Amino acid sequence: MANATSVPSAAGDVRPAIGLIFGSLIRADFTVLLRSGRTLLLNIALPIVILVITDLHPGKNSTSLFGGAEFSIGLALTYGLLSSSLIGYSLTIARDRDAGVFQRLRVTPAPTWAIMASRLLVQIILDLIMTVIVVVIGAIIHNLAFSVSQFLLLVCVSIVGGAMFLAIAQAIVGLVRSSAVVNALGRILYVIFLLLGLLGSSGLLGTTVKAISDWSPVGAMINLYGGVLDISHWSWTDTNGLIATAGYIVVGAFIGIRWFRWESR
Repeated sequence: MANATSVPSAAGDVRPAIGLIFGSLIRADFTVLLRSGRTLLLNIALPIVILVITDLHPGKNSTSLFGGAEFSIGLALTYGLLSSSLIGYSLTIARDRDAGVFQRLRVTPAPTWAIMASRLLVQIILDLIMTVIVVVIGAIIHNLAFSVSQFLLLVCVSIVGGAMFLAIAQAIVGLVRSSAVVNALGRILYVIFLLLGLLGSSGLLGTTVKAISDWSPVGAMINLYGGVLDISHWSWTDTNGLIATAGYIVVGAFIGIRWFRWESR
């Protein structure tokens, strides 16, 4: 009988247990991300900057210019999830693929699913850390008091939103092999999603653009955050946001898994 840390293969050799392999991958991925200044900037610093900027305008209620305190917090959280996935995660995966990191990992005992699952799990954990920090700072800035249920709902929405943006990012690196093109495409989509979500949700561009915005990734996330912060006024717009988010996760994950290649050529 094999012990708890090894599993015999068909050829008789002893391989590390999957738990040991997965734990090692997670520790390695965490170390790499925490040493990256870009990660801290995209995941933590930029969302906090959004909170501060939306509260700088003088007046008795500056956040009303941005749709209220709930909108400001939802925007900051959405901004963090979007930037960390479309700019941070996708570029990291593409560059590691170009450098042959994945090829070297594939000759280790680690299963291919564990290699990618470790990257995704680490990113989700960082998204949750960002959520806690932004919500706490946002509550202080806007003098809000969130209930336990509201906080838990915000965490759940961040998990779903993080999964959505990671699925989109995974689809990009699945369809595009060049890290330079992944970088450019991620930044273009980042600007498009952000502008469509912000300008569309404001209604300044008309009802048609607003309807499109509500089904966009950023628009759906802003609506979801607003919905859970005021759950008593949950509307069909919020439900549509949840449906859209689920759709992006399914489609993005399918494309990202089906067409992902472990080498750049």
